[in-house]
Amino acid sequence: QVQLVESGGGLVQTGGSLSLSCVASGGTFSRFPMGWYRQAPGKEREFVASISWLANYQDSVKGRFTISRNNAKNTVYMQMDSLKPEDTAVYYCAVMKLGDYSGSTSPLYWGQGTQVTVSS
Repeated sequence: QVQLVESGGGLVQTGGSLSLSCVASGGTFSRFPMGWYRQAPGKEREFVASISWLANYQDSVKGRFTISRNNAKNTVYMQMDSLKPEDTAVYYCAVMKLGDYSGSTSPLYWGQGTQVTVSS
């Protein structure tokens, strides 16, 4: 049974930083892109970033967020700097389909989400 478990969310002031982690179990995902999505209150879930051998980012987070992975640990990370109130959302880790680097298709697996709140 595949499980993705996120951690690292919390409350931070504008301009602050948070680091998210996601540990995957129940399979081997080194061949698959892994990504982060987020869902703000009243909005649809949106793609934030993905990583395979390259990283890809939503325009609004480029230069502020950095995604990375450790395949030996089945773990994906996202360092979030210069946080803004509009980054407030539940952040979800995902195992994405082969060849999807921009979130154009539904991921194969989702985590349960971790709350990120940025106060102004």
